[in-house]
Amino acid sequence: MNFRPLHDRVLVRRVTAEEKTAGGIIIPDTAKEKPQEGEIVSVGTGTVNEKGEVRPLDVKAGDRILFGKWSGTEVKLNGEELLIMKESDIMGVLAA
Repeated sequence: MNFRPLHDRVLVRRVTAEEKTAGGIIIPDTAKEKPQEGEIVSVGTGTVNEKGEVRPLDVKAGDRILFGKWSGTEVKLNGEELLIMKESDIMGVLAA
């Protein structure tokens, strides 16, 4: 199934969390927090301003981003857990 977000929404795949701390301690699944970093899978067309013009989004598919802890709505597409969020929930793009 293909999915294309509408307007200023983006579809995000969370990046997997680290299994160990910097000191080498293994973190059990029950103590892990969900990562606040992800990769954009697809983006909407953009927002419409007062003049009726479409302003494209600043992010694109493939960008690695940081987002807020409680941002987005979790969905399951093709057996994969993804997030749908507005562009305004994204805090920034990670440079490669």
